[in-house]
Amino acid sequence: MAIAALSLIAAVGSSCFFTVDSADYAIVTDFGKPTQVITAPGLGFKHPLQSVRTFDHRLFVYAAPPSEFLTLEKTPVVASGTILWRVADPKRYFETVVDRRSAESRLGDILSAELGAAIGSNRLVAFVSMDAAAYRADTIVAEIARRCDAVALRDYGIGVLDVQLRGFDFPKQNRPRLYARMKSERGRISMLYRSEGEEEGLKVRAAAEEEKARILAKAIEFSQQRRGEGDGEAARIYANALSRAPEFYAFLRALEASRNSARKSTIMVLPADSPLFGVLLHSNYFNGGASGSDGIRGDLPRK
Repeated sequence: MAIAALSLIAAVGSSCFFTVDSADYAIVTDFGKPTQVITAPGLGFKHPLQSVRTFDHRLFVYAAPPSEFLTLEKTPVVASGTILWRVADPKRYFETVVDRRSAESRLGDILSAELGAAIGSNRLVAFVSMDAAAYRADTIVAEIARRCDAVALRDYGIGVLDVQLRGFDFPKQNRPRLYARMKSERGRISMLYRSEGEEEGLKVRAAAEEEKARILAKAIEFSQQRRGEGDGEAARIYANALSRAPEFYAFLRALEASRNSARKSTIMVLPADSPLFGVLLHSNYFNGGASGSDGIRGDLPRK
């Protein structure tokens, strides 16, 4: 009898007491109706006819499948998102979705609706742009996360902690046309940059040519000044030399004239009083050895 009584007490105890893990929420139900919500870990008590349902309240990641949407300018895009969620209201969660698969199905519907509304109310440049002022994807996604959390918590007891835009692309059938348009737009921008660069290049070259002309003019002016000073110094040296030895200077000039005019097999007809004729006839002509034409003619050989 004692053993039977102890067995009965153990059976009743096992059906009345239960434990709640630190990673779970527990709900005690009476014929399917929730009567008790336990969110703290530990030992719990229930009637033998009551049941206990536990729900994992750790974080879950749900990657929603891609869907096609239209932007504000009616450009078709394919977008997908990722949701970070957990059970926030165990009672509401138990009454509406029960398990994780159903919860993620509802979350996918909420995300699709909110993502479609956000994309449809914004232009494409808000999601894909190199202009920091036009790019607003982070702000838009943060607003999507806030709205998803409000709807999921109200309707299903699910808390949405974060939403990320996992993919944003064009439909495959529209990509060639859209890429061609993007290429054309980039070509127009590159032509604009190229024309601006050529304009700046012309300005730089014009300034360089102007600076070159200024430097050359200054150099020519300086060289002419130096050349004038050199010519003046040469004239002064020549005048000084002429004043010191005028006969020698005349002799050199006559030699230079004879060298420039007398070539091989050249016949010259010179007057008798020509200094050149005197140089050819008398070596000391410029020293007064033969002065005048009469002296020259007097020294000429007679037939």
